[in-house]
Amino acid sequence: MNRLSPDQADLRACGLSNLRATHWNLTEGQLYEEAIRRGEGTIAAGGAFAVTTGEHTGRSPNDKFIVDHASYRGDVDWGKVNRPIAAEAFDILHQRAAAYLQGREVFVQDCYAGADPAFRLPIRVITETAWHNLFARNMFIQPPAAELAGFEPGFTIIQVPGLEARGAEDGVNSGTFVLVDFERRLVLIGGTWYAGEIKKSVFGILNFLLPAQGVLPMHCSANVGAGGDAAIFFGLSGTGKTTLSADGTRTLIGDDEHGWGENGIFNFEGGCYAKVINLSAEAEPEIYATTGRFGTVLENVVVDPVTRRLDLDDNRYTENTRASYPIDFIPNTSATGTCDHPRNIVMLTADAYGVLPPIARLTPEQAMYHFLSGYTARVAGTEIGVTEPTATFSTCFGAPFMPRHPSVYGNLLKERINKGGVTCWLVNTGWSGGKATMPGIKRMPIKVTRALLNAALDGSLNNAQFRTDPNFGFQVPVAVEGVDSTILDPRASWADGEAYDETAATLVKAFVDNFAQFEDHVDDGVRGAALTAA
Repeated sequence: MNRLSPDQADLRACGLSNLRATHWNLTEGQLYEEAIRRGEGTIAAGGAFAVTTGEHTGRSPNDKFIVDHASYRGDVDWGKVNRPIAAEAFDILHQRAAAYLQGREVFVQDCYAGADPAFRLPIRVITETAWHNLFARNMFIQPPAAELAGFEPGFTIIQVPGLEARGAEDGVNSGTFVLVDFERRLVLIGGTWYAGEIKKSVFGILNFLLPAQGVLPMHCSANVGAGGDAAIFFGLSGTGKTTLSADGTRTLIGDDEHGWGENGIFNFEGGCYAKVINLSAEAEPEIYATTGRFGTVLENVVVDPVTRRLDLDDNRYTENTRASYPIDFIPNTSATGTCDHPRNIVMLTADAYGVLPPIARLTPEQAMYHFLSGYTARVAGTEIGVTEPTATFSTCFGAPFMPRHPSVYGNLLKERINKGGVTCWLVNTGWSGGKATMPGIKRMPIKVTRALLNAALDGSLNNAQFRTDPNFGFQVPVAVEGVDSTILDPRASWADGEAYDETAATLVKAFVDNFAQFEDHVDDGVRGAALTAA
């Protein structure tokens, strides 16, 4: 039965018509009911809603495209990350999505992206399933009921996971497509059930729109102390960004995506999307607790079909198991999602080479250098024969989501640092005393990282004696109360100093080779802070 309503009339603006029904701004309980009615997932022990996403258990970066319009062509950093697609190809898939949804139910959430009213973006998320709509409701900011009546979206997302593209025939790479049109303010997502594509599409939109307003968009977490001393934490997956920013003595602003504008820092989101593989109540009690709460969406987490108990250690579906929940499920979180300008910026890296110190102080120019580098290193332990760490560079600690040239974000960061007198730190949460692949070498003790980080954030570390690292040029504390001085000097912590020197030279060269792409886009100060190979 086709039920025409004012709601459906509102959706005609984005090309949708002849829908069987529209479910508009349903609450968590209502979305649960619809999802169960439609057989979309199961309710796990404790009340979380558990789903599986089939083939796609993570993002599909090779399937993301930006529509090539003359109006903004020169503002996009086209390449492997930002691939162009013709407007005509977008139109065909848009029409096909509209045809696919005819006679079907859709679910609509009207939300805000961005906690600062001066810069927030009204978004409309239209989904094929109820659980994806619950995900959107969790992840974005809910407007007051009074603001929903006249809600006008600044961007609309149409998500149709059940519709697959025809690959090259449609101008895309596979059956999956994530298409962004900045001129028509429209996103199309199809051929994948992984909910993270919705979240990251909005992040990419803000990363394009906000720099033009003087706001730096950041892939980072943020928290603030009792005295208003805010801190930003940059870091790629596995570096401890979520763990270290979740500090019981400080208020969490957000765990993943923020803007830094003239009013200070603001969270883009109203929720969290945490990785939960091997999660334990002992190590991460706050996040662990969310996996047993009504309203949480669990993606690809193994659930016993009889007892409905979770097995967070089971990776049969993926290592990328996720929980989506409102941010207020975490204790001691900000009610506003905003705070003042930061006093400290922390750039996290998990150095598997074991050559970086546990903490180092950076100049503004060095901070921009490391921001553009976005370094971490991993050990591919699942691959047979892997004996060496692998350096990973993700520009601005979020390259897949940055439509503009990296220098745009880097220059904004440098400008904000200089304007606010921010102290910048590089923190290594990786390995100490040798490479991760060497027998007996372990990760940096968390208590050491916590002690050094606390000293950095409360300002006491600035009073320490520092030395200049001969390989990387940054300032390293010589002694810190409560911390073994040996661990502060990576070379001293290696049994073989010459092996350290050789490994450090290898990492320096990787930095040099990676930074070559930015040399023509930065000023003399940043070039002067860049590493040079021996």
